[in-house]
Order: sequence, then C-alpha cells, then structure tokens
Amino acid sequence: MSLFSKQNKAAFVEPLNLNNPIMVQVLGICSALAVTSQLKPAIVMGLAVTVITAFSNVIISIIRNTIPQRIRIIVQLVVVAALVTIVSQVLKAFAYDVSVQLSVYVGLIITNCILMGRLEAFAMMNKPWPSFLDGIGNGLGYAMILFVVGAAREFFGRGSLLGFKIIPDAVYNAGYMNNGMMTMSAMALILLGCVIWVHRSFFYKEEK
Repeated sequence: MSLFSKQNKAAFVEPLNLNNPIMVQVLGICSALAVTSQLKPAIVMGLAVTVITAFSNVIISIIRNTIPQRIRIIVQLVVVAALVTIVSQVLKAFAYDVSVQLSVYVGLIITNCILMGRLEAFAMMNKPWPSFLDGIGNGLGYAMILFVVGAAREFFGRGSLLGFKIIPDAVYNAGYMNNGMMTMSAMALILLGCVIWVHRSFFYKEEK
C-alpha cells in the first residue's frame, strides 16, 4: 500500500473537517473550554495532544497483536500516561510559564476521550503508518479549534494575541473596552457552540 494512498489521505484529512473530533464527534470539549482563555496555552495544548495522539497510535498499532483483549484498555492507558509524563517534563523544562498556565490539564490528557477513542477505534485495527496519520490528523483537528477559540477570546477579552498588544491605544481612547466576558469559561462554551453550528451549517452533512 502506498504511503499516501486514498485511505491514508482520508485518515489524515477527514479529522481536519468532515470528521473533526470536536466539531463532529464532540470529543475533548472539557480541555477545549479550560485552556482557551489565551492563545499561547491553547496552541501548546493542541500541539501536546497532537504529539501524544500520533505516537500513542503508533505504539499501540505496533504491539496490537500482542495485547490480550482483556487488558487492552490498561495497556493503552499506560502508553498514553508515559507519553503525557514525557511531554509534561519537556514543557516544565523549556516552557515553564505555559506549563503553569496549563496546570493540571496536561496531566488530564491521559483521560482525553480523543486519544482513547483513536487508540480503540483505529490503532488497534490498523498498521503504524495509517495510525500515525490518523493521530496527527485528529490532533491537528483538535488544535485547530483550540486555536480559533483561544485567539477570539484573547483578542476580544484582552486586546492581544500571544501576549502582544494588538488593539492600539487610540481605539481605547475612542471609547472601546475589552469584553471581560470573553475571559470567562461560559464564553468558551458559547464560542465553541458557534464554531460547531457554523461548521455543521456549511460543511457537514449528517448521514441519513
């Protein structure tokens, strides 16, 4: 099978739009709400989930035929937990301020239903390369939504992006005020609902 066959392309591309883990499958909502008050932690969380999903898929795919069915969930959790620990330590070493902002949510990647869902539904039944593409696709699909929501909340709630001031002082002097509600968790839920609504209205057609 070609590395970029139709099936492999679908495994990578579909989670970015037509089978997006957040917009279509409605998975990973909790972390999407928790870490999107600013853009930087949203990007880091998205990249962390992408790396962990991709490599956990590959590892489980490689050893799938040696895992007893009775303990497959435990094995999957151990693999994910090991990768989460590595990512957490890397963040503490090289991006400590972001790791503090993310707080316990990096550790809670272990319970992210996107990861466990892909391991059980895809990696356990496919070879390493398609599993890797599936993990990358689902991770990037998740990260894309975090990026959109995080950017909107930081821009309208703080007037900045990635900590850099975007809205000039002249605008504030003219009477503009940051929307404090954008920094609240309730607005994350509302924005996420709007993203899902727009996507389903224009791009997604449910099977009948």
